[in-house]
This record gives sequence, C-alpha cells and structure tokens, in this order.
Amino acid sequence: MRMTVLASGSKGNSTVVASANTRLLVDAGLSCRELLKRMAVANEDPSALDAILITHEHHDHIAGLATLARRLRIPVYLTEPTHREWVRMVTPRTTMTYAKWLDHVQKEKELRAEAQLNRAPHGREDEVEAIVGTLPTPPDQPCEVIPSVAAASADPDPDECEDPPTPRRDPAHLPAIEYFRSGTNFSIGDISITPFTIPHDAADPCGFVFESESVRMAIATDLGYMPPNVKAALKRIDVLLLESNHDLDMLKDGPYPWAVKQRVLSRVGHLSNHATAEFLARDYDGGAAWIVLGHLSEANNAPELALLSAEQAIGGRMTLLGNRILLAQQAAPLTPICL
Repeated sequence: MRMTVLASGSKGNSTVVASANTRLLVDAGLSCRELLKRMAVANEDPSALDAILITHEHHDHIAGLATLARRLRIPVYLTEPTHREWVRMVTPRTTMTYAKWLDHVQKEKELRAEAQLNRAPHGREDEVEAIVGTLPTPPDQPCEVIPSVAAASADPDPDECEDPPTPRRDPAHLPAIEYFRSGTNFSIGDISITPFTIPHDAADPCGFVFESESVRMAIATDLGYMPPNVKAALKRIDVLLLESNHDLDMLKDGPYPWAVKQRVLSRVGHLSNHATAEFLARDYDGGAAWIVLGHLSEANNAPELALLSAEQAIGGRMTLLGNRILLAQQAAPLTPICL
C-alpha cells in the first residue's frame, strides 16, 4: 500500500491512499488545479483515481471536490448528513429585502382584488376596494443573492480545470454519490475501509482505516479529543496520519479571536501537541512503521514543537523500522510512504 499526503493544514487537506489495484483520494481541500499539480509533483496519476472519500464538509476538506469529481468523472463517498450539509453550503440562497416583501404582499392583494372584481356584481366595487388595503408601495428593489460560504471562499480560477460551462450548472452536481455510515465497513476495489466517528464541529465527521493485503493505514485528523472508539480504531495500524494541530501556549497567546480559540480548544475542535503526545504515550500500541503528524496550525504551532512532543511521547520505541515520525506540510506533498 501507499499513502501520499498532498496537503495538510487549515488551508487545505488531501491524501492519496493506494493499493496494488485501487487508488483513493481522501478529501479534496485544495482547488482542482492545485490538486492536479500536487499529484503531478508526487507522481500520482489523477486519471487512475477510483473514488474520492470525504471526512467532513469543512471548506479545507472539500474546496475542490465538485470540480475535481466532475473533471475525473469518479464517484464521491461520504455520509448522508455530510452530503446534505455540503449541498446546503454550495447552493446559492436567495433572500428578499423587507421593501421587496412589502411590494410582493401589495401585488398579491391587488391580484386577489382584481379577481374578486371580475366576479363581483356591477356596482359593488366599494367592497373590492377594502381588499386592497393601505400598504404603501415601496420602491422596487431586486432580491439579494447570498452566495454560500464555500462558493464565496473558493478559488475563482475561471479556467481552473472545469468542463466547458453549461447554462445554470448545479454547483452541487457530482457524477456519482455513494453513502456510507461510520462504523460500517465497505470496500472500494481491493481496499477495505472502516470509517469511524470523530468528535468535531461538523455534520457527521469521520476518520478512516484502510486495509489491503494485511497492511493497515489510518487517517485521524480534525478531532477535539481522543474518545474510546477512536483509540480502538487506531490499533494495529502500519501508517498513521494523526493530527497535532496546535501548541497550547502559542494558541492562547496567538492572534485568533477568543471565540475561535475556544472552538479550537473545545472537545469538537482540534488535537493539541499535548493531547497527541498523551495518546502516543498512553494508548497507542506502538505498532506503526510511520506516524505522520498532520493539520499543524501555521499560526499556533511550530513543526519543531510538534515533532519534539511526539518523539518524547514515543520514547524508546522509535527505531529504524518502527515509529518513525514525519511532518505533513501545507505547501507541498509529502514523499509517498510505501509498505
């Protein structure tokens, strides 16, 4: 099997997991153009991808999803709540100003009055007048179109790698959709996949364990703490991509607003270096050949601090063949890990 981390961090996340016969892309958190560029750098052939799997609907995990899936014409696997929330995010919403609403109500009354006038006997127009009412007619104002959060923050790239534009393309259109449920195994090609629930502030977030020919790889990022089900899922893993998001002191003294700091520190936020080290010291079974520390915050962490914290937690279990630690990057793909 092979794991290639294309990007990991708050600006975008994406990883290729491959076996001898199957290639999967986990998350598509960069633009389509950037994802294709990263795959070219890592010698990963995008045309060989069999599917895209989504952990959750936050923008740094789905930014290039629709464009890439349509470009490659491959299915997208995600949970039904995640899909529903993603559709809500990418679909533009139309709202009406108060003045426009008043105008709409006035016109409806006028139409009802006209209809009744046509039915009323001659000479009873005074009754119809009472139906119209006294609502003022405000100046005509157009409706506002409120773009979705995802659409507003996505890369504009008009020629990014999209198929030729068609009129009124549905922004939520995907070539094919497959639903899965956390805790229920399924397979794509020769890769067996076990999704597991993670604690994060999304609709239905999950991590994954991938297995083929007795090699097991896992992705567990974007979780506020390590609950028992996650600890159980991460047993007997050969390559583990694990979050080490922030240094506690750097976050507390950092530039984020207090409300954002509270979110990151919450039980549905992100793992700190300390929390990751605590898991590695107390609950990790020590069986991985490689541990990849991912989703490092650029503002509230330093690679050296994350690495030192993990190395101290693993201690004497680090060898030339086991428990080697790598740092996933935001700006460039990691060298593929092959077992």
